Amino acid sequence: MEETLAEQEDRNLNSDSSSSSSDDDDEAAEDLRIKTLEKSLAKNPFDYDTNVQYIQCLRKFGRLKQLRQARESMNERFPLSSEMWQEWIKDEVSLCTSSEAFTEVEKLYERAVQEYLSVPLWCDYINFVQEHDASISQGSPDGISKMRQLFERALTAAGLHIIEGNKIWEAYRYFEQAICLIMGDNENEEKEKQTHRVRNLYHRQLSVPLVDLRSTLREYKLWEAEQGNHNDANSEFDGVPTNIISAYKKATEVYNARKQYEEQISNRDASESERLQQFMNYIKFEESSGDPARVQILYERAVALFPISSDLWLGYSSYLDRTLKVPAILRSVYSRATKNCTWVGELWVRYMLSLERLHASEKELSNVFEQAIQCAFPSFKEYLDLFLTRVDGLRRRMSLVGSKEDGLDYVLIRETFQRATEYLLPECLSTDDLLHLHSYWARLEVKLGNDIVAARGVWENLLKKSGSMLEIWQSYISMEIELGQINEARSIYKRCYSKRFPGTGSEDICHSWLWFEREHGTLDDFDLAKKKMAPRLQELMAFKAQQETKVDLASDVNKDGSSAANAPQKRKIGKALEVKQPPGKRKKYSSEPVQASERDSIRAPEQIKLAEETDKGQVEKLLDTAAVNHQSMGTSESRESKPDHYTDECTAFISNLSLEANEDHLREFFRDCGVTAIRLLKDRKTGGPRGLAYVDFSDDEHLAAAVAKNRQKLLGKKLSIARSDPKHSQKRILAGSKTSAAHGLLTGKRFARGNSIRKEDESEVDKHVSSGKFTGSVTFAAPRALVKPLGWNLFMGNESD
Repeated sequence: MEETLAEQEDRNLNSDSSSSSSDDDDEAAEDLRIKTLEKSLAKNPFDYDTNVQYIQCLRKFGRLKQLRQARESMNERFPLSSEMWQEWIKDEVSLCTSSEAFTEVEKLYERAVQEYLSVPLWCDYINFVQEHDASISQGSPDGISKMRQLFERALTAAGLHIIEGNKIWEAYRYFEQAICLIMGDNENEEKEKQTHRVRNLYHRQLSVPLVDLRSTLREYKLWEAEQGNHNDANSEFDGVPTNIISAYKKATEVYNARKQYEEQISNRDASESERLQQFMNYIKFEESSGDPARVQILYERAVALFPISSDLWLGYSSYLDRTLKVPAILRSVYSRATKNCTWVGELWVRYMLSLERLHASEKELSNVFEQAIQCAFPSFKEYLDLFLTRVDGLRRRMSLVGSKEDGLDYVLIRETFQRATEYLLPECLSTDDLLHLHSYWARLEVKLGNDIVAARGVWENLLKKSGSMLEIWQSYISMEIELGQINEARSIYKRCYSKRFPGTGSEDICHSWLWFEREHGTLDDFDLAKKKMAPRLQELMAFKAQQETKVDLASDVNKDGSSAANAPQKRKIGKALEVKQPPGKRKKYSSEPVQASERDSIRAPEQIKLAEETDKGQVEKLLDTAAVNHQSMGTSESRESKPDHYTDECTAFISNLSLEANEDHLREFFRDCGVTAIRLLKDRKTGGPRGLAYVDFSDDEHLAAAVAKNRQKLLGKKLSIARSDPKHSQKRILAGSKTSAAHGLLTGKRFARGNSIRKEDESEVDKHVSSGKFTGSVTFAAPRALVKPLGWNLFMGNESD
């Protein structure tokens, strides 16, 4: 027997040890799970699902202090669902042991009913107050008054809910009937007033279109009978006042018209997209009826089920802006909308405009703007709209006579523009958007800042970044003309007329200057401009004719077959067209410029005929070919390894990169986003990094995940990440390619299949470039001193051939 007891004791000890070991393992797993979720939230606190999992995990393991903090943290970023609020309140009620705890729970209920429409949540709130508020349970006048106010609020919020609204109506009636029952016989006057309250509630409910309204009518008749007002139970309306009968019939008609929509949105078998569409149809129908309160409650029902539908929030906010315009409602809706759909820039813009209409303080407007620019939007256009909306609001309020509210000062506008230009690089915006932003800034510097020097600084800073864009120079000049600064406008023309611009930009700026002098200058000014323009336009025309001739030759040679098969014939054509030059013209390069007439006189008749018959469309084709060759120069292996053109279909544009960042850093940063390729942009002059990159991803889903990392830090710098939009920059890139191709012609780089400049000629060109004899960067012209010798060698080939 003793041995048996000893064995049993050993078994108990082993069992306890095993149980203790198992508990330790569970606790370790629990800690690991919680720490993993905390790390995820530290990286991305706006991950809704991770927040929910973290709260569920803390609740499961009973970590109440952390649980309360996690719920508060999540509610700062997102509205909580009614189910999450009910769980939270249930946990707090279980700990409710004092009047102070009751007050805290009541505050939670107040927060909960403000976020999403939920009839069950309102009913829980009402029941909680009735049970735990001593003033109500004791029937004190203050307690009864408080309860009635709560019921009226609940009816305003959910009393029109066709399916569930009758629950609040019934609870309100039962409360008033209970008061009537506890009244003594000596309180006849008060009892009569209470009876009138109950009757009034019945009348109000019977005029509202709710489900099962017929049952409410029967209950009303029975109640009236109990009060001594006998009626025929078999007659539907016997004993019912005429006005109530009319209201009841109208409410029944309204309900019947909406019954089919209620059935459709209540269909649990339908997919979410189908139910959402049914809600949209229902809302459209309700809007046509013209009852704002009914439209509002239907929108509230919809957003409670589909909280991240941007279309719903946009429609809801737009409707409120047009109709209700109630400040508290507008603030609530926009706050919830932007928390649920942070990525929709239009919602943030409307939010700021709505606050301005409500005459919100500068502090409130500034807070909303700061929240907005921290969000990740799919395009830089949405960031631009936010900055411009912020500036618009500041300008409007500052433009009011004597407006100095909240310490408004023009410095706020200037700082906003500066932040916009730092945040939005020129490469991120279309030409129109870039010009709009800087034109607006420059005008406000003059109008509100009274600082014309600062206005010029806006354009000068932009020219440092994008001086090759003709439109920027034109806008700068237009501003000076509008301000009457004619001499300043003229000086800008003198700075830019010899610069290189894409397409016909070089010719356009010359003609623009001449027209400017016609309208604003003296005769001397006009003559001076014309004197400068004449040789400049001759250069452009000469270079254009040269290119047309070269295109014709290439086209004529390629007609009979491939370039390889016709190579000997091509050389023969070159010899046949060669015109013997006088000894003086065989000098390497003459320092005197050659006029266009001289050049034409030494061209063969066949050349002149070819130039006259040139199809101008071929020029663009040849320049495109040159651009590709220029961009892909190097070994044949390197040309084969890199594509000539990037479609940027699933590509993100990354800016504000640390200059120390490399491909490995970016791959690690986007390790969960399916990276397929990385292109770090280099400075063409120094070869160093520019802090910009393009990153390709495998599909749109991975691209969206990458864009969601906008404003996260890499090597200590916050990255700007947006989807690449090649449509905006396609023309600019093409123009840059053609510019490089034309420059390649002037510096001896290989161009299509034509001849190349000799090494000694190339060094001569380089000498002119380095010595500063080029008068600006021009797309379609060589320096005048090089037009004849350089053009002749390009066309005729090397004399040594």
